Amino acid sequence: MRVCDILEQVLRTGKEKKESIMKTVSISLNSIDKVKSFVNDLTKFDDDFDLVSGRYVIDAKSIMGIFSLDLSRPIDLNIHATENMDQILKVLDPYIIK
Repeated sequence: MRVCDILEQVLRTGKEKKESIMKTVSISLNSIDKVKSFVNDLTKFDDDFDLVSGRYVIDAKSIMGIFSLDLSRPIDLNIHATENMDQILKVLDPYIIK
């Protein structure tokens, strides 16, 4: 094997991405305080979160993006997690509509 082939193989192995799981839940963010605490809770995780309202999809960690949505209605939250879905759902429990 050539050195460049070995390096390429090492780099490829290091970049393998863990399989992510997507889960969608409906949430309510009907107050400014709730939005602030929601964003603070999400920033504790390295995973990706999207808010979907109608045809709009925004980054759920963006407080400005959240305030561009109609917060008087429930919003779908798409959670793209790799391994800690149970922990995420526990933290998000106060916002989830049951």
